[in-house]
Amino acid sequence: MSSGDRVVFRPFSLFYFSVLLFLLLLVFPVLMGFYRSIMVEALGLPPWFFGAILVLSLFGSSVNIPLTTLESREPVRVFRKVRFFGVTWRVPRVEMGVRRTFVMLNLGGGVVPVLISGYLLGFGIPRCSRNLMGSYMNVLLVFLLVTFSTYRSSRLVKGLGIATPMFGPPLMTALFVSFLALFRGVSCPSQVAYVGGTLGALVGADLLNLRRIPDLGAPVVSIGGAGTFDGIYLTGVISVVL
Repeated sequence: MSSGDRVVFRPFSLFYFSVLLFLLLLVFPVLMGFYRSIMVEALGLPPWFFGAILVLSLFGSSVNIPLTTLESREPVRVFRKVRFFGVTWRVPRVEMGVRRTFVMLNLGGGVVPVLISGYLLGFGIPRCSRNLMGSYMNVLLVFLLVTFSTYRSSRLVKGLGIATPMFGPPLMTALFVSFLALFRGVSCPSQVAYVGGTLGALVGADLLNLRRIPDLGAPVVSIGGAGTFDGIYLTGVISVVL
């Protein structure tokens, strides 16, 4: 990969994209109604701001930004041609070869969730929370619980990358936020769910498994991308109905 190559696109799946787009359109009216008071009155932002973020996340899922290249040595089988009395024989032997893995950062599943979470932590939650320290504690609890559950459910697929159950992170986020609301009380539940859920899914699925990437034998690994994007994206979508 040359230094001028900055962005790569993953293979496009019309069915996969259509399902996620349908889910977004399904909750979009709820999204606009719920966030109108927060985005317009409290923050002075257009009511479509958060919806635009979710749309950008979906379309940005096909964009991967190269970060680094990891190299690992592994045994590979090679063949040496030997001619004997006019007959060519292919003699196998094992050599140590170098496998390169390109580590990417997905725009929709990595960059956008981190940016919007930082915005909500710095501006969104302080504007709507009745107990700021309590809200930050709730974010931390949701983040830790989702990180742990996502890490435990993630699987390393040889030759492919890291995979997590599509509905694992969003369901765990909804469950944990509901329990917190029942026992502690939660101000700004949607913001708490979005920040804790999306960052927890990103850290639990990808970042905690970074040290195991060289063992995957995959040519490309995308942080927040294929295998984990759907869980991160659906966590953001489901946060609007909490």
